[in-house]
Amino acid sequence: MILSNLDLIREFVQNSIQKKEVLLSNPGLTAQTVYRTNQLTAKSEGVIAIAQLSKTLPEFWISPKSSQWELINQALAEYSYLLKGEVDNRGFYHYQYYEVPKGYQMHCTKSVLLWRAWWKYRKYTLRLGIPLELLIRTRDSWYPVRDLIISDGLLYIKTLGSEIALDSEDLVTWLSKIDG
Repeated sequence: MILSNLDLIREFVQNSIQKKEVLLSNPGLTAQTVYRTNQLTAKSEGVIAIAQLSKTLPEFWISPKSSQWELINQALAEYSYLLKGEVDNRGFYHYQYYEVPKGYQMHCTKSVLLWRAWWKYRKYTLRLGIPLELLIRTRDSWYPVRDLIISDGLLYIKTLGSEIALDSEDLVTWLSKIDG
């Protein structure tokens, strides 16, 4: 059975986190271990993801130009890995493990999906107090989403004391409360 791109990426991430060597392939992607690093290669693009296995908690470097960017972000978010800082000299973004607050699930999606989730949780914001159903990461911390407005193709996310403006195609890391 041929692994889908997302399944292969998940295997790559999971094996890398467990510091296991990896050798996987499908028609578009190859994951393999090279000199104590796991690498994910897209046939048409070259290396698109690198996992450094030598650290206590493995770290990842991802190419934002890759056609697999969204899927890789989704897989990394499932394992609590978040974008950390700017692009490095190779043109890769650095990802590190972050503890997700108890009772929440992490997502890394286009901001338009946060907008959809917002409509589901909007009723909670009408209550008194601070709504804790959706949290967004900004300034190295998690903040409750107080309001979300779309205007001229931009998404304005209001948190305590700040407002973030994103394009509808921008990737955003957010948390949703786990029901139950």
